[in-house]
Amino acid sequence: MSIPQQLPIRLRVGKKTDVRSQFAALCFRNSGADTEICLITSRGTGRWVLPKGWPMHKITPASAAAREAWEEAGLTGVAFDHCMGAYSYIKPLKEKRAPVIAMVYPLHVISEHAHWPERKQRKRQWFPQAEAARLVAEPELQNMIRNFDPSVLGYGRPL
Repeated sequence: MSIPQQLPIRLRVGKKTDVRSQFAALCFRNSGADTEICLITSRGTGRWVLPKGWPMHKITPASAAAREAWEEAGLTGVAFDHCMGAYSYIKPLKEKRAPVIAMVYPLHVISEHAHWPERKQRKRQWFPQAEAARLVAEPELQNMIRNFDPSVLGYGRPL
């Protein structure tokens, strides 16, 4: 006899305040033997975050994350189609707050541009990996950044 699996949350159909998904870019570069991570400030609170955004029609998650890295941080490079993991947070919306699951895709930064769409709305800064992990608020994201090893990307497919 099988027991039906029950979800830990109840999702209402078609409501914008249900759990939503986003794709985030973990923008990294090598600095000698060390890895640096680029963080940006959020527009609302000024917290340090990864570039991230909503899914886009006919665009892979890794490509969507790369597009957000360009729009929000002015960074371009090689995106890897390898989800490193996910973290959750609460996003304030106009009338309510919505739970979001953000899936993280690595982006090896090749170019850092002086002009990009959201340059007047955000700051971007490079941090040593351990410091970047301390600066983000979400514990799951802290662990992902802290444990990130670019050498494992040989298993992911660059886009």
